[in-house]
Amino acid sequence: MLTVKSPLGPINLYATEQGLAVVAFDVHKNNESYTQALARRWGRQWVEADHEILKQAAQQLEEYFAGQCSTFDVPLDLLGTDFQQSVWMTLLKIPKGDTWSYKQQAVSMGKPTACRAVAAANGQNPISIIVPCHRVIGSDGSLTGYASGLDRKRWLLQHEGYL
Repeated sequence: MLTVKSPLGPINLYATEQGLAVVAFDVHKNNESYTQALARRWGRQWVEADHEILKQAAQQLEEYFAGQCSTFDVPLDLLGTDFQQSVWMTLLKIPKGDTWSYKQQAVSMGKPTACRAVAAANGQNPISIIVPCHRVIGSDGSLTGYASGLDRKRWLLQHEGYL
């Protein structure tokens, strides 16, 4: 694990040899038992803090918070079901400064009736910011659901020029 400072509080990064697997604010779900259970469930081991993937992710996040980075190219290791992974991959299509509704996301996946399943998968996204679930809002434009808190979601959207 590697912890980076951010304007929103500490962010813990975990990676496997395949790629970045967890980017989580230091909140209730981001504890050793959660991340160890995640690794164990998917048959992975975390790399050491000095691993190149963690250093690359930390650098890109620092640049993001400084307003110098709008895209991330760190390799990812998405630890989830096939459906969750497909949901998370669609999040990568939402451009910085834009938002989609859960309905738009479901439609973009060819599953227009799966709004609730898409929302549930977004809520399980282990790679905050880089896999931008914060860019998904309610159909009425409201800021809904963000595991790290709506204040952080609002800050991220303002930082990206949406709000």
